[in-house]
Amino acid sequence: MTKPEIKLIADFLKISPEQLRQKYLKRVGLRTTIIEQPGTKDCVFLREADGQKRCMIYPVRPSQCRIWPFWPNNLKNPNAWNKTAQKCSGINRGRFYSFEEIEKIKKAKKWWQNAERTLSSSKE
Repeated sequence: MTKPEIKLIADFLKISPEQLRQKYLKRVGLRTTIIEQPGTKDCVFLREADGQKRCMIYPVRPSQCRIWPFWPNNLKNPNAWNKTAQKCSGINRGRFYSFEEIEKIKKAKKWWQNAERTLSSSKE
């Protein structure tokens, strides 16, 4: 997770970046990532709402979430994809993504530049 992503999420939650780091993030090697629920291994921001699991920070979700479910481990073979689909009710529903679309999603960099403008204009 990048510093701009951390700032956007903290602003969205109306807390400081340091509070976000202390309560919701962890270091894994050189990366910063969102912590998971101990029992389910679900993201702490994935919560039950209206009978479905929903992301509570969806408009400002970081890149690691934006490319889900197109993570390398999920794409390595059909069995891996189907195993992931058993845990995530959104997989295999909705529209089909081509290889080219998946690659574009995975390579998207600095998505937050547009998000900052969008979030700023919505506050005015």
